[in-house]
Order: sequence, then structure tokens, then C-alpha cells
Amino acid sequence: PGRARRLLLSQLFQPLNLQAGGEAGWEGRPGEPLCRSQKLMLQGGLIHPASPGCYYYLPPTVRAMEKLVKVMDEEMQAVGGQKLNMPSLSSAELWRASGRWEQMGPELFRLADRHGKRYCLGPTHEEVVTELVAAHSNLSYKQLPLRLYQVTRKFRDEPKPRFGLLRGREFYMKDMYTFDASEEAARRTYDLVCDAYCNLFDRLGLPFVKVRAATGSIGGTVSHEFQLPADVGEDRLVLCPDGHFAANVETLNGEQTSCPTCGEKLTQTRGIEVGHTFYLGTKYSSISNAVFLSPENKPQLAEMGCYGLGVTRILAASIEVLSKEDSIRWPSLIAPYQLCFIPPKRGSKEEEGAALLEQAYDDLAEALPHLAGDSVLDDRTQLTIGKRLKDANKLGYPYVVIAGKRVCEDPPVFEVWNQNTGEVLFLTKEGVIELMSKVQVP
Repeated sequence: PGRARRLLLSQLFQPLNLQAGGEAGWEGRPGEPLCRSQKLMLQGGLIHPASPGCYYYLPPTVRAMEKLVKVMDEEMQAVGGQKLNMPSLSSAELWRASGRWEQMGPELFRLADRHGKRYCLGPTHEEVVTELVAAHSNLSYKQLPLRLYQVTRKFRDEPKPRFGLLRGREFYMKDMYTFDASEEAARRTYDLVCDAYCNLFDRLGLPFVKVRAATGSIGGTVSHEFQLPADVGEDRLVLCPDGHFAANVETLNGEQTSCPTCGEKLTQTRGIEVGHTFYLGTKYSSISNAVFLSPENKPQLAEMGCYGLGVTRILAASIEVLSKEDSIRWPSLIAPYQLCFIPPKRGSKEEEGAALLEQAYDDLAEALPHLAGDSVLDDRTQLTIGKRLKDANKLGYPYVVIAGKRVCEDPPVFEVWNQNTGEVLFLTKEGVIELMSKVQVP
């Protein structure tokens, strides 16, 4: 209760390594390529290597991730999603029944408990969720569609983890599993969830493409990937310049060079896969006998779909595609902190402006309580404003408020940098509050 406590940069656990080249720990292995997002996240104190493909996510990254999950929750709940949580430990019997214990090969992290019972750490949860729904045998068609989703850690024993959070062994994913009464209804659900994914990427301001994709080890008959075009992407994509056609190269028969709709020459690019959708039919429901009672009171197999979004991968991929070489740019909606306040250097002639800036910080927190935890005060007043502005630029705060030369005017005027547009405004305290009132946080 009472006033929001000021967040002081000197007390945030974000060990900045802005001078170094990020060649730390596991990243320093000779010849291993570093991509932009990985380098920026290491330098900015956003992640810290633990072991190959596993990272500590530091507090600013967790803040960004929690915001991203909130946006995902909004989109999933808008299409009738219900959030649950399933165990990471999954019994070998379930995976043997679906044939994936063998099919997934060394990608599964396998382990045995003290009784010799075999398990894997879930890379995905089709078997588990279908077993859950099958256990409720009195399900009626009136309770469908069921759209169940979770946000959890997933585990894949990648042969070559690389590029930081883009290709890890332990990562966060949002996965949704849907159960419908007919193929027609399941395909409507498929379109609905794909639209929700498009909406999510639009809200984040990310330049995505939805492409036709292979179904791989998940199975099913229809599949799309959501890709962010980027040089470090592992997928090769072909796109129609007019937007009629887009596909992952692995789905094409032979060398398709022109658009099947308009005949234009297809362009090639590389992409980072950030989402994947599958229409599964009854592949899994038939194994676990996940049935519902039809209007005629007959048991009928549920038609399924599954839908994944890489939470930590979206964070890294958005930094990859939006940032400059030496400074992070976040999707504004999910930046860890929206605002950085920079008081004058200690001992400078503007030093009296420090109290005015702190007052502006407190007044903003009071006027816009939703931004109270989103403002940081860079209290390293032994450093020049220029040095701290440079750091703020590298860390990608969308807005920076500086007590510069004009802070001693009457009324005091602050220098406000909009990092995403590169625009600099000179505003009174009221002007700053008005500008920030338009800022959205999830």
C-alpha cells in the first residue's frame, strides 16, 4: 500500500556486460557462430549460459516473458481456450502406444524412476492431454469444442543447441490441444486458432509469414508454420511476392519456382519458426479412445488439433528481427520496462534537476499505476548522462526521460527519447504523463 517503491537500476539483478563481446562461458567455443539476439541478450544481462542449450533467464527476461504470456492468454481465451497444467514427466507406456517412443529417437530425454519405470521429459503433450480427456468418459457433444492449453517448460535433446534461446534443450512453449465433434468443426477451430496467432504477431508488431508446412513427428493432415524471416533462420521458405502462396521448402515436390495462383516467380528466404499448427484428426484420440457421446448417445472419437507457440523463442526471434547490431529493440508491448529515467550527473550544474526528475517518476507512478513497476531510475549518477543514455539505448527501453539542460527552466522541461522512432521530444512533467498514458502494457 501507499507509494510505489522506486526501481533503481543499481539494484536490479541484470549484470550488464555491455563492453564485452559476449564470448562468455559456453558461447566462447571456437568456431561456434553467435547470432545477433544471442549476443545482445548475453551482453544486456538478459540470459546467462548454464549448460549447452540451457540458460538462466534473468529478471528483465522473465518480465518480458510474463507479459508475452499475458498477451497469449488474452488471444487463447478469446477463442475459448481454458488454461491447465500437465506434468513434464510422461510415462513411456503412453509414448509407446502412440509409436513415438521409438519414432522420436534420441530427441527424447528419457529417465527411469527408482522402481525402474521409464519416463520422458515432455517435448510436447499430445499423448498426455488425450489420456486426460479419455479419462472423462461421460463427455457429451454439448461440452465440445474443448480447447485446452498450457504454458510450460519443454525438453528436447537437441544434437546441436545453438543461437541462444532460438535452439535450446529446455524452453517455454504455449501448447493448445482442441477436441471437436466433427472434422468440419475441427477445421473451423483450426482457422480460428490460426487467426488468433496472426492477431498475436500483429499486436507484437512482428513481420511474420504463415507458410504451408510438413506434419513431421506430430502427424495429422494439415499443418502451417508461423515464421519470422531472418538470415539466421533454419527453415528455407518460398514466398509469392503478391502474398498468394507461402511454403516451407520441405513441403514442395521438386523445384516449384512459380506461384500456383498467379504464376509470379517465387522468392526464397530463411525464417525462424515461432508457431506451428496441426489438424490431427483422430490420430491420438483413437489410441487413447478419447470419445464423446453423440446426439444419438453413441460414443464417437473426438477430432483433434494441436497448436504451439515458442514463448522463449518469440522473445529471442523478436530481438533478432527488430534490433540493430548493438542495441536491443523489443516489441513495445512486452519490453521488460517501458521507461528509464536518467537524472543529471552528480556535481553537474543541472544537479538540482535530480529531485524534479524523481518527483516526475513518483507522479507518473501515481497517475498511471499500471506503469508503476515499468519505470526504472538510472541512479548511477557518477556516470555522464550520455553514457547512461547509451546504455539505455542498448537495453532497448522504449522511452527514456532525461533531466538535461532545460530541467532548470520554469516550468522544468524534460528530454524524452522515443527509442523505437528515434524521435526526441521536450516535455513538461504533465506532457510526459500524457505521452505515457497512451502506452499499452498487457
